Amino acid sequence: MKGRRVLVTGAGGFIGSHLIERLVRTGATVRAFVRYNSRQDRGSLRYVDPQVLSAVEVVAGDLRDGQAVEKAMDGVAFAFHLGAIISIPYSYTNPDEVVGVNVMGTLNVLNAARRHEVECLVHTSTSEVYGTARYVPIDEAHPLQGQSPYSASKIGADKLVESFWCAYGLPVVTIRPFNTYGPRQSTRAVIPTIITQALKADRIDLGNLEATRDFTFVSDTVEAFVKAVERPEARGQTVNLGTGREISIAQLCQMICRIVGGEIPVVVDKQRLRPAGSEVGRLLARNDLSAEVLGWTPVVSLEEGMARTVDWIRAHLADYPEADHYVI
Repeated sequence: MKGRRVLVTGAGGFIGSHLIERLVRTGATVRAFVRYNSRQDRGSLRYVDPQVLSAVEVVAGDLRDGQAVEKAMDGVAFAFHLGAIISIPYSYTNPDEVVGVNVMGTLNVLNAARRHEVECLVHTSTSEVYGTARYVPIDEAHPLQGQSPYSASKIGADKLVESFWCAYGLPVVTIRPFNTYGPRQSTRAVIPTIITQALKADRIDLGNLEATRDFTFVSDTVEAFVKAVERPEARGQTVNLGTGREISIAQLCQMICRIVGGEIPVVVDKQRLRPAGSEVGRLLARNDLSAEVLGWTPVVSLEEGMARTVDWIRAHLADYPEADHYVI
C-alpha cells in the first residue's frame, strides 16, 4: 500500500485509530472519515502520535450522506469500512438510527467504492451476527441470528457487501472480529468497564457474568485488516478473527483484579443485563480460515494484552467516566 491512497471510515473509533497508525507507517496516503460534530472531536484519533496524525487527511461527514461518502472515496485505491454505531444497549432505544448508519451507510460506501473502482474494500462485521453459539467453535458457516437491533443491522450490512461481490464483482473482504480490546477502548465495552471500576471504585457492577467471549488484542485485529488487502485470494470471503480461547466475564474480572492488585467484589446490575432473548451467552471463534486465507494468527496473549490495556487506562484514567456511570 506504500504511496497508495487509502480511506478509513470510522477512523475516530477505537480500532479505526489504531488502523490509521498502522497504515501511515506502511507508507500509505491515508484519508480518515470521521463523524461530524461542531466540537471537531476526532474521537480516539486524539491519542494518535501528532507526527503520525499530521500525515493524515481528516474529513468529517456522516455515512448516511451519500455525497459526503462519495467525495471521501474519490481517488482511493483501498477502503476500510469500520464506521458504524456499535453499542448494543443503544440499539435497543434507537434502532432507527442504528439501522440508518449501519445499513444505509454501508450501502453508500459500497456504491461509492463501485463508482470509483476501488481495488479492495474491507468491510467490518462482528461476531454478534452469530448470536448465541449453536455450536463451538463458531465457523463462518454458523447461522446468523439477529438477537439485537445492532446485530440485525450488521447482518444486513454484511449481506449488502456479499451482494455487491456477487452482483457487481466489487472486490470486497468481510472481516468478522470477535471481541477486540486494548488501549483507547471506551467503557461501552466490558474490559474497560471492569478496569475503570477496578481502579476507581470499591466494587464492580456488571451484567451477565456467565457469558463467555473470545478476546483479540487490537494490534492483532489491525494486522488482519492489512493482510486482507494484501491477499488477492481473500476477495469475496468472510473471515472470522478470534483466538480460539473463551473466557467468562466472571473469570475476566478475576484476571483484571489480579493485574490491578486487589480483590474487588462484583455485583450484578440489572440495568446492564440484556433482554433474555437478546443475550448472547457464548462466542468462541474457529480461526482456521483466517490462517488459510489471510495468513493470520493472533500473537498477543490475553494475559499480555490485558496487562497492556490496564497500564494504558491507568495512565489515561482522567479521560474515563466515573465508575458509577453506565455508558451505553
